[in-house]
Amino acid sequence: MTKGNYPYPEDEFDAAPGPDSPVGVHRAPRSWWSRWWPFVAVIVLVPAVTVGAVLWTSAWDGLGGDDDQASVELTDDPVVGAETGGTEETAGTEGAEGTEGTDEPPAEEPPAEEEPPAPAIDYAQTVDVLNAARRNGLAADVKDQLETAGFTSVTAGNGSASTAEVTTVFYASPELQPTAQAVADALGITTVTESAADAGSGVVVLLRTDFLG
Repeated sequence: MTKGNYPYPEDEFDAAPGPDSPVGVHRAPRSWWSRWWPFVAVIVLVPAVTVGAVLWTSAWDGLGGDDDQASVELTDDPVVGAETGGTEETAGTEGAEGTEGTDEPPAEEPPAEEEPPAPAIDYAQTVDVLNAARRNGLAADVKDQLETAGFTSVTAGNGSASTAEVTTVFYASPELQPTAQAVADALGITTVTESAADAGSGVVVLLRTDFLG
């Protein structure tokens, strides 16, 4: 609609405003800068923020790597490991000493009773050789054998066949057993008997027919 076709008469609102009059409720025309600055801000600030974030992240990773490396170096330090091992060893030693201190001392065992020494062979002991084998000169021959074996007090004589059926060495008491056994070994006799009734106070050799010496 043009001004020529406007059907209404002009009124006070159609008059041109003065230079000092307000424009009304309408805004003044916008400048080109107010229209373009948001786009400029997006184009400039977004890349700048992105670059800054990348640089900051890289710097943080670098710091973190240094800390990790420092912690590894501290952990792998042989001196620290040695000190730690020494502490554990000391603690273990102290624990062992504490345990030993609480143990009761072992009970003392009574001393073992010493066995009396075995009687020795008495080569000076009197040895009587009695012939009951009905062989002339047998007692004298046996007497010579015993003296050759080291016995120094040997006598020869006749004996009774009723005393024993086989050739026997008699001894009067236990302490004479080693001497009687030595006499039997020297003559090859296997029967050795303790008998104070047949041996008297010493050692007696009764020769029977089974004697081969």
